[in-house]
Formats: sequence, structure tokens, C-alpha cells
Amino acid sequence: MRIRSAAMMIRGADAWSTEIADISATGVLLVRPENWQGNPGDLYALDMIVGEELNIHVEATVARITTNHLGFAYARIPPDKEVPLWNLLGGYADKIEPFDD
Repeated sequence: MRIRSAAMMIRGADAWSTEIADISATGVLLVRPENWQGNPGDLYALDMIVGEELNIHVEATVARITTNHLGFAYARIPPDKEVPLWNLLGGYADKIEPFDD
């Protein structure tokens, strides 16, 4: 699901502000911050703000690095954030492929 929304990447004492480019049920694609340096497999805490009320906090590992983007695979989604994430993705899927009874 392509969206533009704020995100914060946190690893130890380091933090980077960035934007979500795409989000799915298995991971998220973030815009690569200019001063970011890291490696595939590094574990991060990601705080993602979607709209005015949805804040999704997950742990994710770096799965892909490009010049402009960082691809993360979810390592842990807190139980209280699972339903809001699935609702976000399910609502988007329903807009693209409406479900008919």
C-alpha cells in the first residue's frame, strides 16, 4: 500500500526521521535518510504515524538497502498494534478490490 506518512527509525541511541513510501503485512519501505548508515539484518524500532490517530510501533530488520529507500521486514508487531495494522491494510485492499457478498 503506497502512502506518504511520517516515521521514526530508532536503533540504540540513534534516531532518524523519515517517511513511509509503502507498507504491507510483512514489512515497510521507508525513504532513506541522508545521514543513515546501516547493514542488512540490523534491528530497528519503527514508529509510524498514519493519519492523525494511528501510531504503529514495530520492531523490524533491514531487508533491503537502495540509494533512496530502506526495506524493512517486521520482526515483532505488538499484539495491540496488529489489529490497527491489518485494518489499515484491509481497508486499502477493499478500496482496490471491493469485497462483494
